[in-house]
Formats: sequence, structure tokens, C-alpha cells
Amino acid sequence: MNPMNRPDERSLLGVLDRLIRKDEAARFIEWAITAAAARLAADDGALLAWEPIPLGVYGSELPEMILSSWVFILRSGSVTGAERHPNSHQRMASYRGAGDFQIDDGHGWQSNFLSSDPAAGLDQKWVSIPANTWHQGVTGEQDWVVVSFHTVAEKELIEERPDLADGETTHIRRYLN
Repeated sequence: MNPMNRPDERSLLGVLDRLIRKDEAARFIEWAITAAAARLAADDGALLAWEPIPLGVYGSELPEMILSSWVFILRSGSVTGAERHPNSHQRMASYRGAGDFQIDDGHGWQSNFLSSDPAAGLDQKWVSIPANTWHQGVTGEQDWVVVSFHTVAEKELIEERPDLADGETTHIRRYLN
């Protein structure tokens, strides 16, 4: 079942949607975008770059289950490739630009075309990705900025990617060392 269909999940996403637009959070997100964009520009081969966001910028309303937050910039004209987080449920919002955030529901890739229009509904701005679920971003003509929330702390977040030569093997990394 798609978590987006559950009332409790929609309520949580509504809270997160308000929090990313608060002045202090928006200022830090803009700083993080600048930092991540500089890293992406410095590495022509990178498909994405990221910057963690201190949870304190969201204030006291941040739900207890959220233990880290990130800005990601996905390079224009790219497919980021399949990844999953075995130890975290991810909630992700389109923040600047638009793209297709695909989720493998066990029957193949399901498209979620997301917009950064603040007036759009939650379904048009957010995706909810349970732990261990494959997902990938597909961008258009512009870089796409997203804000992501995870249920594990920054240093604990694990990313797995499939080995393209051996479908049984995954490569594991952490975003922070």
C-alpha cells in the first residue's frame, strides 16, 4: 500500500510541508542549495549533490520520528539510478524545479511527477518511501532541488545501489563519514 494514502502519513507530510516554508528553515535551505550546487558544479560526473540540514531550523513542531533532513540537487537531464535506504523511511518534497521521482512498488517503476509550486497538493509535491524501497529521480532540462527527511540520524543513513554487472550485489555508502 502506498503510504501517501494513509491519513496519518498525509498529516505528517502536511506538517513537514509547513516546516520547510518557515523563514528560518527556508533561509538555511537556500544556504544548503548554494553549497550543494557548488559541489555539483565542481564534479561534472556527479548526478547529484547534497547538504544536511540541522533539525533545529524546523523548530519544535518537527515530529520525533524525523532524525535527519537533507537538500539534494539532482543534475538536469539525468536519471540518478536506483537506490534504497534499508534503515530509514524517507519523505521527500520537490523544492525548486520539477521532476519524476520513481518508486519501485515491486511491479516496476511507478512515476511520481512532482512540482515545487507551494499551492500544489501534497500528492503533487511529496513522496513517501518506506525503508528498503528502490527509488530514483528523473530530471528534465533544469537541475531539481528536493528536501528530504529520514528516520535515522545523518551519520547512520545508509544508501544501497545495485551493482549493474551483478544484480545480486549492492554497494553501500553513507552520505556522511
